[in-house]
Amino acid sequence: MPGCELPQGTCPDMCPAAERAERERERRLHRLEVAPGCLRGPPRADPQRAVKEYRRPAAGKPPPPPSQLRPPSVLLATVRYLAGQVADCAGATRAEVASFVADRLRAVRLDLALQDAGDAEAAVVLEAALATLLAVVAQLGPDGARGPVDTVLLQTQVQESFGSLRRCYSQGGGPYPRQATFQGLFLLYNLGSTEALQEILQLPAPLRACPALRKALAVDSAFREGNTARLFRLLRSLPYLQSCAVQGHVGHARRLALTRLTRALSTPRGQTLPLGFIVHLLALDGLHEARDLCQAHGLPLDGEERVVFLRGRYAEEGLLPVGNCHVLVGSKLRGRTLEEVVMTEEQDEVVHRPASPTSGRCASPRGLGQSD
Repeated sequence: MPGCELPQGTCPDMCPAAERAERERERRLHRLEVAPGCLRGPPRADPQRAVKEYRRPAAGKPPPPPSQLRPPSVLLATVRYLAGQVADCAGATRAEVASFVADRLRAVRLDLALQDAGDAEAAVVLEAALATLLAVVAQLGPDGARGPVDTVLLQTQVQESFGSLRRCYSQGGGPYPRQATFQGLFLLYNLGSTEALQEILQLPAPLRACPALRKALAVDSAFREGNTARLFRLLRSLPYLQSCAVQGHVGHARRLALTRLTRALSTPRGQTLPLGFIVHLLALDGLHEARDLCQAHGLPLDGEERVVFLRGRYAEEGLLPVGNCHVLVGSKLRGRTLEEVVMTEEQDEVVHRPASPTSGRCASPRGLGQSD
């Protein structure tokens, strides 16, 4: 409210004790929050696993007291827990994990918005939350449409997360060492969007000169120009989080590439290409994906190793779901956990130029939430 001073959160737990008790009574605990060994009687909340759920602020009701708001340090610890302990949970489906994590991260953003937090520390929390959400959504893979998850809602949550973070950057209260990385993630997630590109081009020149943002702009340019070879070469070179951000556009880019090949090579008798060439050109995970892609577009195969570009056979009836994207995404974890990626993702290279906090500078590496 105008003129109303925001409180500072004081809740030390990932989920306030009052909410844990309420959800226990109402049996609204998620199974990922239940204390182990609750075989008899009603489920009990595990204080080490329960995470505050999102509740839309009710109109006309007073804001929650400080005791119900988690301070930035607890919010960051909550994001770390979600990335480290929940996102890789072996006892739940990826769809269930994505739905749970997205809801709890939404609550993290709300807690942050309802209290007085510095722009720099708020940005650290929002960056970690967004990175976790991007990775969890990317890990859904081809099974994303199944299970307790609304993929459209997840996409909306990602866009809202970008909005919260970019508004934080616009306050100019930095420094924001990872701004170039996350502005680049925004462009990659919205690949081909004229509005997103215009917003990025309006950023200060020193920020646009940072390697992470330059790479994102190069990917967007190759996508717009239809330069398939350059686009997939760039996609292969992206780090893990950037690959998660752009994964939703990979299927469309492959279709466009196959369309252009068809226009160039189709003849009445049919020209052929090795499937291995298609695998390499489009960064597919193997010959099986190349066969599925070609057959889904009506292109016949000559044996098991070649695709035939026969005039009049190409069809665009439906976009195949992108597979697990091991080459373009999964392989780039390189043995790291998601928590390690989220909290210590590689930073931009140092750019030796004077820069003010509001100009958007490239920073030297440092871990999220860690001191120098």
